[in-house]
Amino acid sequence: MFSGPIDAQGIILTLFLCFCRMGACMMVMPGFSSARLPAQIRLLVAVAVSMAIMPVLWDTIYPRVSNPGPAYVGLIVSEAFVGIIYGLIARIYVIGLQFAGTIISTSIGFNAPGGSDVLEDMPENQLINLISFGGLMVLFLLDFHHIMFRALVDSYGVTPVGAIIEPQKMLITLTDTLRASTVIMLRLAGPFLLFGMIFNIAIGLINKLAPQVPVSFISAPFLLFGGLFLLYLSIGAMIRQFADGFVPVFTSF
Repeated sequence: MFSGPIDAQGIILTLFLCFCRMGACMMVMPGFSSARLPAQIRLLVAVAVSMAIMPVLWDTIYPRVSNPGPAYVGLIVSEAFVGIIYGLIARIYVIGLQFAGTIISTSIGFNAPGGSDVLEDMPENQLINLISFGGLMVLFLLDFHHIMFRALVDSYGVTPVGAIIEPQKMLITLTDTLRASTVIMLRLAGPFLLFGMIFNIAIGLINKLAPQVPVSFISAPFLLFGGLFLLYLSIGAMIRQFADGFVPVFTSF
């Protein structure tokens, strides 16, 4: 890593540039960016990861900071921007599971008041909490954070330090990620959409046949029970498909 006299200034500047990309990614990265995780811990983890990765990237970053100047400020901005884009790709995919959970809870009539969110500090439906936390936990069990750190290291070959950032390319990447994530989440929530549609059509026909019966009040428990039973049968396969879809979506851009 070091040859000749130790350049303390170069080491600090190299570490900080590495921290800009890694820390910016972890700032929006699912799990690490959770409001339940103290900011001090997030900062220490980002510094630790940067220090661990810096020797690998030394020959790539150090030549850019060996003679620092006003351009160093531009390097800080560009490195942080690249890290945020990589973190947003994973965050959009994980937020998509909350979108699928919202569709599921609406389709099966689970409209309970919002409670404390497991990951964030905003109120959220308990069913959505269960689905989103389960999906994120499975991603961590499958070492998705290692995949992201590896992608960040490889990103120095795609977007080197000091390279011109192309906003159009970044926006296209985020748009394609949003499209792919939406398709996957709609596929996961599809059975519940079909169940809710068929059930409500059947209840509507029954209400036409017997308008004097308060069908809406009678049908609500059956809709909820049927939806929860369907969720019980399919949640394992749903979370597995969600986890299997992360790597193709994340590595396709």
